[in-house]
Amino acid sequence: MWSQVYNPFGSMAASTLVAAIPIVVLLGSIGLFRVKAHLAAVLGLIASLAVAIIGFGMPAQMAGMAAVYGAAYGLLPIGWIILNVIFLYQLTKEKGEFEVLKDSIAGITRDRRLQLVLVAFSFGAFFEGAAGFGTPVAVTGAMLIGLGFAPLAASGLSLIANTAPVAFGALGTPLIALAAVTGLDLLQLSAMVGRQLPVFSIIVPFWLIWAFAGFRGMLGVWPALLVAGVAFAVPQFLVSNYHGPWLVDVVASIVSMGLLALFLKAWHPRQLWLGTGPGGGAAEAEAQQAHGSPSGGAVVRAWLPWVILSVCVFLWGLPQVKAALDGLSMVALPVAGLNELVQKVPPVVAAPTAEKAVYLLNWLSATGSGIFVAAVIAGFVMGYSPLGLIRMYGRTLWVVRFSLMTIACMLALGFVTRYSGTDTTLGLAFAATGVLYPVFGTLLGWLGVALTGSDTSSNVLFGGLQKVTSQQLGLNPVLMAAANSSGGVMGKMIDMQSIVVASTATRWYGHESDILRYVFFHSIALALLVGLLVLGQAYLWPLTLMVPGSG
Repeated sequence: MWSQVYNPFGSMAASTLVAAIPIVVLLGSIGLFRVKAHLAAVLGLIASLAVAIIGFGMPAQMAGMAAVYGAAYGLLPIGWIILNVIFLYQLTKEKGEFEVLKDSIAGITRDRRLQLVLVAFSFGAFFEGAAGFGTPVAVTGAMLIGLGFAPLAASGLSLIANTAPVAFGALGTPLIALAAVTGLDLLQLSAMVGRQLPVFSIIVPFWLIWAFAGFRGMLGVWPALLVAGVAFAVPQFLVSNYHGPWLVDVVASIVSMGLLALFLKAWHPRQLWLGTGPGGGAAEAEAQQAHGSPSGGAVVRAWLPWVILSVCVFLWGLPQVKAALDGLSMVALPVAGLNELVQKVPPVVAAPTAEKAVYLLNWLSATGSGIFVAAVIAGFVMGYSPLGLIRMYGRTLWVVRFSLMTIACMLALGFVTRYSGTDTTLGLAFAATGVLYPVFGTLLGWLGVALTGSDTSSNVLFGGLQKVTSQQLGLNPVLMAAANSSGGVMGKMIDMQSIVVASTATRWYGHESDILRYVFFHSIALALLVGLLVLGQAYLWPLTLMVPGSG
């Protein structure tokens, strides 16, 4: 048994600086030196192993096994999702169905701003709610490229759009995990997040179009943005507060898509925006050549693969289906030399706790398997032969080879920092901010997702710390645990796992540094706004109104 040490240098400032080295190496390599993502991930992983072993005293074998565990998790379930989404996209593109899909969306609106909101925000939220774990960015990034968006816009904007729904993603998985690690009531946590994120569900569509088309471009479509945001925010609040976290995004996304499509039948912007790059407008852009309107049958065929995908992803996300598939295929593999051999200690937990390290080989119930089934069914529907599907799958593997390597290394890095306790050292630095803790505690959730690539992982990582610290400071633990998840959603757009998913989906691999620079300001600005909202909920507004169970 090895106990984590959070201040190995006897100075929290020095220990925090050393703990931050892997992040600096990773983001610096990509953002400043434009190193390709898979090489930067390798450098970051080497740095994390060196810091864990030399700086924090973690036994080398344990650190190595943590890296192996993380790499395996990166390939299944994360890499498995990306591989199969890109496979489906390749199938539809090869048959020309994406062109028809593009024309059918143009039939709703030719305005690029409104297409962006409809696909990236409303439609993407459905995949976040049903599957999570990179699925929405992979799907919407591929769709935006198919619609003719520039690679930077398709990548960066799909990341910005995938924020407000994240805390309720994968049928409420982040909050279910948060309740498990904190012992707080799940329905209270759901209600609290449901009193934070709806504000941003209204803001994000406006923010998204501002990032794409500028302030004046945003003003030109503000009524539609308001419809999309409010139609998502109201169900998000109602379902999270009066039902629970499970179906929040699924219900809200369907309402948002439906009402926005109906609204666009009656309302049209004064000026069409036909540009496809970030900042290109109708005046500067060349008008797209209008295709003849596709027939009803062609539209149905073009949308059918994505309908099949939606149905499969939703079915795979249902607890009953997942449990049945797990019963057929899941194998729990304790990680030798790591499982229950690393011990978390106070003040992160109330009493020393052994960390589990069990790899769940759930290949049949994994979301990526549902996507694979959908792709195969859609492939046969589109007229592919078995040999044609195999050939296309081989081509897809070649396309995503570096992405899979990058994600494996990124998750290996994240697991090394988790089991070595270096991420907890960073968290304790945030916890020392006193009266401003509601802001910095929210940013702690943002940091957790930026490090791990998952709101669920961030909640598992820092949920206990949020509860303990808030109780010490006299804050409501439900508020700060929820803030960890709400703040975390804004870190989703800068975690390298999501950026690699976006660059792969848009066929823009090697430009991760451009994507990171494009989204970084938006990520930190929105995270600070969440922090200010939580600060107000902590001190300014009556707790009985804002925090469930506080009366």
